[in-house]
Parts: sequence; C-alpha cells; structure tokens
Amino acid sequence: MRGRRSAFRSCRWASRSRWMRSSRSATDRQGRDPLWPGPAGFAHRGLHGPGVPENSMAAFRAALERGSGIECDVRLTGDGQVVVFHDHDLRRLCASALAVEASSAAVLRSQRLYDTEEHIPLLTDLLGLVSGKAPLLVEMKCRGGNAKRISEAVARQVDGYSGPLGVMSFEPTAIHWLGHHHPTLRRGLVISERASAFDRWRGLQRSAPDFLAVDRAVLNRAWVARERSRRRIYSWTIRTNEERKAAEIHADALIWEGDGRP
Repeated sequence: MRGRRSAFRSCRWASRSRWMRSSRSATDRQGRDPLWPGPAGFAHRGLHGPGVPENSMAAFRAALERGSGIECDVRLTGDGQVVVFHDHDLRRLCASALAVEASSAAVLRSQRLYDTEEHIPLLTDLLGLVSGKAPLLVEMKCRGGNAKRISEAVARQVDGYSGPLGVMSFEPTAIHWLGHHHPTLRRGLVISERASAFDRWRGLQRSAPDFLAVDRAVLNRAWVARERSRRRIYSWTIRTNEERKAAEIHADALIWEGDGRP
C-alpha cells in the first residue's frame, strides 16, 4: 500500500510539474506576467459558499485570505456606475425583479444578497479591498449594446490601479475598444463551448486579446493548444477535483469554485 501511495504522489507531482513547466514556458514566450496567479488560480466570483454570497466583499476577503487570485463580474448601472454582479437582474440573488442596467447604483447597493448582511459592491469597493494584494480578473457583462459604455466606465475606474489586473468579456467589441484606447491594460476574450469556429476566429481577430478565458468543455481542442503558444489560457469554471486534474493539462491557470480549488 505504501508503494502505491508513493507512486500516486509521484504521478501527481509529475503532472503538476508538467503544468508548471508549461506555464513557465508561456512566461518565457510572453515575458513576466504579473496577472498569472500560479497554481492558486482565480476564485470564481470570490471564495463563496454557505452564508458567503458570490461576488460579495466577504467572498473577496476570503479569497485574499486563502492567497488566490480573484475573478469577478461587473455590470453598468442605469446611472453609469459599475457594480460587481453577475446576473442581469436581481431575482436569483436578491429575490427582486430589478434589472441592473435599469437601476441606480444606490438602489442596487441597498439590496441584500441572499438575506445576508452583504450588499452589492461597486467595482471601486473591490479595487480598494484588493489593492494589489492578488491578481484580479474583471469580466464585463455587456447588455443591450452597451459594450463601449461599460468599457469606458471600467477603464476610468481601473485607471491608476497599480495591482495586477485583467479585464475580459465575451464581447470582442469591448476588448477591441479597450485595446485601441487603453493598450497597456491586460485584456482577455472569454470563449464558450457554444462559440462556432467562425465566431471564435472573428472574435480573436477583432479583439487581439492578451489572454483567453476558455470554457473547460473545449480545453482539449487543437485550437486551444495553438492559442496557448501565443498567450495565456485560463479555464472556467472548474468545480470538481476531476475537472481540475483535466484542466491543468491544457490551461495556465484555473478559474475555480467549490471542490475545484487547487
């Protein structure tokens, strides 16, 4: 039995070592990348769980305490503010029919998340909390043709932020705008398994991203390996130990939650 355990540990270490060597080679190709979180990965919407809602300040504090990077979602409010929230309305998290893009930041911030004492944060709240202590991935949720407006708002708020930060989106137009107007900002394109080959090609051509956030369901595709030779590949959302083991082979870092934690 001892021999089996030793062999298992050796195999696991060899797998992790291959992942680290691959990530180091990506660094060699692209130069030192402070956004890369290493094996700790990015906590998806913070380190959330029972009593700790997703995308809450409590979840972000927990992620910082664990020493992982942080991934979050942001939306544009009706009065042009940027809030940290995933859904387009408040039904799931706040039992309210309010739509984020049609509501003021003040009204949204008054809503409690899952009947806890946590409220919807502003992006500026999160930036102040993290303050360079961990790599931060900000996913812009575009809706109703507001790609340019949310890109402008996010760019204003992260201007002057000195910590490692990347902004990403499913919408190539948003990433293209950021690349044209804020070329020093790290930019990423989020790619779903539902994206066709043509849409993926068109999105990559238009956005010219620094990194990709790829749906774990398509990580083993040949195009991912090709893109990995050009830029970092992050993978979402890793929720189990089995998914983590599979994703580590093909990605430079994982966006994880629950049992998917490294």
